Amino acid sequence: MFVFRNESTFKRLSESGREQEFDRLFDEAVDSVKRNILGKRHPLYINGKDVYSGEEISEYSPIDGILIGKFQKASREQASAAIKAASEAFASWSQTDYRDRISIFRKAAELFSKNKFRVAAILSIENGKTRYESIGEVDEAIDFLNYYSVELERNKGYARKTKLTESKVHVKAAFQGAPGRAEKVTIAMKPYGVFGVIAPFNFPISISVGMSSGALITGNTVVFKPSSTDNMTMMTGLEIYRIFAEAGVPPGVFNYVTGPGSEVGDELVMSGEVSGIVFTGSRSTGLSMIAKSFSAGMQKSFVVEMGGKNAVIVSKNADLDAAASGIVSAAYGYCGQKCSAASRVYVQETVKEELVSKMLDNIRALKIGDPLKKENYLGPLISQSALKRYVQCVDEISKTGRLIYGGNIVRSQSGIYVEPVLAEADHSNPLFHRELFLPFLLVDTYKKLPEAIEKANDSEYGLTAGMYSMKKSEIRDYAKAVQSGVVYINRETSATTGAIVGLHTFVGWKGSGLTGKGTGSKFYLQQFMREQSLSIVG
Repeated sequence: MFVFRNESTFKRLSESGREQEFDRLFDEAVDSVKRNILGKRHPLYINGKDVYSGEEISEYSPIDGILIGKFQKASREQASAAIKAASEAFASWSQTDYRDRISIFRKAAELFSKNKFRVAAILSIENGKTRYESIGEVDEAIDFLNYYSVELERNKGYARKTKLTESKVHVKAAFQGAPGRAEKVTIAMKPYGVFGVIAPFNFPISISVGMSSGALITGNTVVFKPSSTDNMTMMTGLEIYRIFAEAGVPPGVFNYVTGPGSEVGDELVMSGEVSGIVFTGSRSTGLSMIAKSFSAGMQKSFVVEMGGKNAVIVSKNADLDAAASGIVSAAYGYCGQKCSAASRVYVQETVKEELVSKMLDNIRALKIGDPLKKENYLGPLISQSALKRYVQCVDEISKTGRLIYGGNIVRSQSGIYVEPVLAEADHSNPLFHRELFLPFLLVDTYKKLPEAIEKANDSEYGLTAGMYSMKKSEIRDYAKAVQSGVVYINRETSATTGAIVGLHTFVGWKGSGLTGKGTGSKFYLQQFMREQSLSIVG
């Protein structure tokens, strides 16, 4: 049986003294992508065929405004055609032996691994991530493919057999538990049908691959819609389509459709031929899709992750150096544009000044600029709408709290670069409760741990959380009471981000999720299937 191992490219190369090779391969991939890929025109892919619409969407890099490519603005009719293709392909794909499906997705993992620097270069150019963030994301996509293959294989396609032995006594008029003839029973998980996969901009490779492969490997078919308006990541979505096709995913099983949510997304949500929706994005969008579908009398399966407002608690008993490092990394990595980013800190009042001082030392060391350059940590915001939120939040905190650091636009002509914000306010401030998706961190104090836990849990979200304390009783009390699906304690690398496939399940509680089951865990695939008991007499 295949043994799952995390890809961990940078860790593997750096630990073997080959970090220069890592940088060389990434830089060469960036040069190649710029020369050979950018600026071209791309179709939709429906039933394996190129499809062009009457209107196109131009996508530009947030780094410098360079044209990434021209993509099709699909109509509702074209979305419907993709759904029909997926529906027709379902009969054959769902009956494909699970071991054959596993073989295809292991091949896809191999192809991603072979092309990881090329894919990572496209990703960085498209959504402004650093090389480390991009390679880490491609690695995570590979991990999802391999981990889900292992899970499906380990569970033998989620089918098991049992039997009822024949009784020597028979009755003519049956009742519950009546004796009778022998029965052979198969209990199996069966795919639903067509899933609409609606992907986010911030993890357009790993989350998209994870959602899509979860649906596909269990026998469902997919209409995949990458982020196509405002925050665009259509090129990475196209890379996923091409690799899946090369790996052997049949025509119609995975369809690539770019276009606005008001057309493509709405058609997926409202079509009677779509059995389920997999979505990562804002809570308001997720809830509106669920409400619209169920209010129309449609019983779709929804697998959704809907953001977070992630809190970190720092005790006076903490290693403050580790806390400062972990919080700054979690808050400002990829400009805070992660659903798992740390956005609020509750620090025991006796150590607040010391923690803030250490955090400022870390923040000042962060370099802002072109994320394709190795030395830069903070790249651009993804869009003008993100900049508008940034300006509004800086103005708001200047009036309702204390701005400790940041708040300025660094450069706005070729890309939107801003300073990371560190601010102080009271927990009652609305900024402590809204998901901002910005490099924007708020600090408040507490006297005793129960107060901090109450504040941390006072949120409609429950995705990730962190704590720093060396006192075992505090750790125990926090672990019992924290209301988040992913919890890290004393983690120096990152207070709230960086879940590792197969090690940490990534799951949202409360308004951050729906099913209470997470990605990269043994329960994820079961969300894409429904159970059936088949009993045969004779």
